[in-house]
Amino acid sequence: MIQSTVATQAKQLFVDSIPFALGHILVVSDGESLCAVDFSDYEARMMRLLRQRFGQVDLIPTSNLQSICDALRSYLSGNFSSLDNIPLSLGGTPFQQQVWLALRTIPVGQVWTYGQLAHAIGRPTAYRAVGMTNSLNPISIVLPCHRVIGANRKLTGYAGGLERKRWLLQHEGVEGY
Repeated sequence: MIQSTVATQAKQLFVDSIPFALGHILVVSDGESLCAVDFSDYEARMMRLLRQRFGQVDLIPTSNLQSICDALRSYLSGNFSSLDNIPLSLGGTPFQQQVWLALRTIPVGQVWTYGQLAHAIGRPTAYRAVGMTNSLNPISIVLPCHRVIGANRKLTGYAGGLERKRWLLQHEGVEGY
């Protein structure tokens, strides 16, 4: 019996790291679009999501990834519109993509509940599914899942930790958090 061995080649992605007030931010691109943004102490989570999407991945250190890192640094310096035109490569199901892209419609300086986000995508009873999808957001900050709060108006889970969520909201001028 002849066996065919086909080596699975790793998907090559590019990675850079930028300093942040509460650690470092990892930025991953496929060379054309942004694929992932996460905090360095959550690298294992980011890698798990990348492997679920691409299979085996090989991260190649690169500087400034199509000016994406400059845009993130600009956001961290207060230019909140600097992230608006970054090309994205999301992966995920159509529902997940719909939720993740809807995050970009939440205005800077405002927060929405999971119910409001579900309503915004035309699925008002899907707030639990929206919450689960939000927790799998592969491109934090650029897709501002930190702007979503619980129905009781309190901070709820954030993959990067509630301290970072609070920092990002305060940075954007949201009061009371």
